[in-house]
Amino acid sequence: MKTYPLQKNIFKKICFALLMLSLLMFSACGDQGGDEPSGDGPSEASDPIVLIPEASGVWVEENEKAVIDYSNISDGYVMVKYKEGTDKSLRCQLKYSLDTYTFVLTPGKWAVLPLGNGSDTYKAVVYENIEGSKYSAVLSASFTAYLSDEFAPFLRPNQYVDYTGASKTLKKASELTAGKGDALSKVASVYDFVVKNFKYDKALAESVQTGYLPVLDEVLAKKKGICFDYASIMTAMLRSQGVPCKLVVGYAGDAYHAWISVWSDTEGWIEKAVYFDGHSWMRMDPTFASTGKNRLDIDKYIGDGSNYTEKYFY
Repeated sequence: MKTYPLQKNIFKKICFALLMLSLLMFSACGDQGGDEPSGDGPSEASDPIVLIPEASGVWVEENEKAVIDYSNISDGYVMVKYKEGTDKSLRCQLKYSLDTYTFVLTPGKWAVLPLGNGSDTYKAVVYENIEGSKYSAVLSASFTAYLSDEFAPFLRPNQYVDYTGASKTLKKASELTAGKGDALSKVASVYDFVVKNFKYDKALAESVQTGYLPVLDEVLAKKKGICFDYASIMTAMLRSQGVPCKLVVGYAGDAYHAWISVWSDTEGWIEKAVYFDGHSWMRMDPTFASTGKNRLDIDKYIGDGSNYTEKYFY
């Protein structure tokens, strides 16, 4: 039986590294608090758009342990489930031409995995832990995805941006974007809300476990989180309002980190920055902007795209 070493504890590394970067570069987190923005006056809130992923059963690989449903790859996702009850650690890898995405699976529950590299040839492999860091493959499926449009993976909920049942998050997104006609106005409103009202959660950063996934209504209620939470809730709010948004995982300097990139009809994909300060495009990093006290240093660091290296898109 062939075994495979897998990447471990990726998000714990994200959070610890971000915490150290925030403390060393931008000083300790402060209580940002702040009132929620009042908006532009009375305006009817727009209804959220939630494109629900489904396991359609058209193209399926299945055995007694797991099932991989790739019926909707043109919409930018594949669905995977480990069917048996087990205490073993479970993973699914999506391998494509340039890299490999690794996801944590929960027994008996469908996981929606985005095709973050867009149109490409993929291989999905479900693994179960054998011992230590060794895993054994239990099921695989290979397929070539031709996306219906390039935004398909970035307009739907997935494992990392799960807003299918997040009614309070969707309601807040509708309130924040009411009366906002263009994508960048919506982005600015959501960003301002998060930056002014959210705090960095040091305790969570120190205790986060492998497989942690944000529960968005809980994050909204607490108004604090780690970089993953910040990026996930902003991505969810914007996707629910029809704005294509990527949750990006990569490096900010030497620290593993998560942030967002957005699409604008006028600017296209804004990968290196997401707001205009009147002179140049600046990166919109909600975590650093919310937690840091030295505003000028933070703006300089965030605005310099050379400090950021994208690796994965969710």
